[in-house]
Amino acid sequence: MSTGKIIRVAGPLVVAEGVTGAKMFDVVRVGHEKLIGEIIELRGEEASIQVYEDTSMIGPGAPVYTTGSPLSVELGPGLIGSIYDGIQRPLDVLALQGNRLARGIEVPGLVRDKKWRFTPRLAVGNQVEPGDILGVVQETVVIEHRILVPPGVEGKLVRIEEGEFTVDETVAVVETEEGLKELTLMQRWPVRRARPYREKLAPDRIMTTGQRIIDTFFPIARGGTAAIPGPFGSGKTVVQHQLAKWADADLIVYVGCGERGNEMTDVLTEFPELRDPRTGEDLMKRTVLVANTSDMPVAAREASIYTGITIAEYFRDMGYNVAIMADSTSRWAEALREISGRLEEMPGEEGYPAYLGSRLAEFYERAGRTLCLGQDRREGSITAVGAVSPPGGDLSEPVAQNTLRVVKVFWGLDSTLAYRRHFPAINWLLSYSLYNERLDEYFRREIGEEWVNLRRRAMRILQQEAELEEIVRLVGVDALSPRDQLTMEVARSIREDYLHQNAFHEIDTYTSLEKQAALLRIVLSFEDVAIKLLEKGMEIKNILELPVRERIAQAKFIREDQMEEFTKLQADLEKLTTDVEPAGEVL
Repeated sequence: MSTGKIIRVAGPLVVAEGVTGAKMFDVVRVGHEKLIGEIIELRGEEASIQVYEDTSMIGPGAPVYTTGSPLSVELGPGLIGSIYDGIQRPLDVLALQGNRLARGIEVPGLVRDKKWRFTPRLAVGNQVEPGDILGVVQETVVIEHRILVPPGVEGKLVRIEEGEFTVDETVAVVETEEGLKELTLMQRWPVRRARPYREKLAPDRIMTTGQRIIDTFFPIARGGTAAIPGPFGSGKTVVQHQLAKWADADLIVYVGCGERGNEMTDVLTEFPELRDPRTGEDLMKRTVLVANTSDMPVAAREASIYTGITIAEYFRDMGYNVAIMADSTSRWAEALREISGRLEEMPGEEGYPAYLGSRLAEFYERAGRTLCLGQDRREGSITAVGAVSPPGGDLSEPVAQNTLRVVKVFWGLDSTLAYRRHFPAINWLLSYSLYNERLDEYFRREIGEEWVNLRRRAMRILQQEAELEEIVRLVGVDALSPRDQLTMEVARSIREDYLHQNAFHEIDTYTSLEKQAALLRIVLSFEDVAIKLLEKGMEIKNILELPVRERIAQAKFIREDQMEEFTKLQADLEKLTTDVEPAGEVL
């Protein structure tokens, strides 16, 4: 460990000289309190250090100690259910020091004194390679933690033990070409380097979310990338919370990078009370939280998404489907801008660094559906969803534009819909999913042709409504033909009875694909029935006042185990056409 000294301090940025042998992104300890920092620039004998803690009371002449290793996270049993800060310090342990984080405190990411029951899956004499499953630890009742051979380790297994171990005790020994390699339940990995995999696979399977507007119109593929841009108050965080609760993922990594502390508090108070619909257990038993809120050190915010994505990659390597939520990448980009400014780099658009786009791409490209390392050739995936908070909802600003260049799904939140209390406030005319064409094949194969036809027909009606609204504003709805009035009413039913979804309602908060298809079929079947009634001479006013419309409006509150109610409603709808005489009177 070499020692240098500080020559200049500018907020979280410290410039030191004499740090010999240091490399880019090495971790250093700054000052007598040994604050944690990372080298982000080298100029000859000078090193610019990004300090992840408050640098007050530190001045020129203070020592700087090198560690010789990059910023890394500890990966092993104990991650599930934990909440970390941006550099993987467990906040529940730090909270014992008081409401504010003490400076210079060093706490390992994984508990050292807890013993875990390790059950081997391999035997002495087996040839192992990176990614092979040595054994398992039942970390929670939901997640089986698979202990993997680390990258770069290959050879013959000469020792493996069953029993209870702490994360830093040796459980196996591999004889490699370089000699004996001891393996523990824990491994370390640098956060800025993507973990290796065998092959990246096509994103051709949907990750269901239970949110109707997403699954039906703008689905995200398993291993895909999505952005949720929108102004303040439009529901970005609620949408991400819904995805974290209901998405078809084995494990959730939720990264709060720069959002207000009360939003992370909501996560901490809600998640332990929520039941996982697939297992009936607490949602926290398959969740890892990384929190670097707006009142925590700005510099650590920049590292938080790398900490989160590295943890996600670790569980992906086990063969799990992981969903990572970043809330919000705008706050992360602001930290990047502040650090760049203190480095006196040439600014790009609106003061952001010129490399903003490439840094965003580096994060999102670590998502994907992959064939993992290991002889069993298992599959795993990371689905990345990032919230973007452009000032005033201006999507032309740099963070939103650079994000949209990278991601494949755009769920554009609309403040107008939010003010009308229409949630999720995803604008169906602005949003898009580039996975639609690929997933249409999946839906045809797994669900049937009807799903694709229903979706396209519903979107066409919503687009027709947007065109007719201009006429309605000028001359009123009564000036429209009965057929166009019906289109407006069916579009309203799609919006209010199908797309509007109450996140806090016990039944409406989640809708399976089967129920989504049945509900949309009912809404569109009303249009088919109404057209036949119009042809028989029934007045449009009388059609819109039929009692069945109230039943359609309430159909989204039908429970998942009462799907026969949709069959009854469909039969009653079709019966209407036989109960009307040519004069238009209902019998």
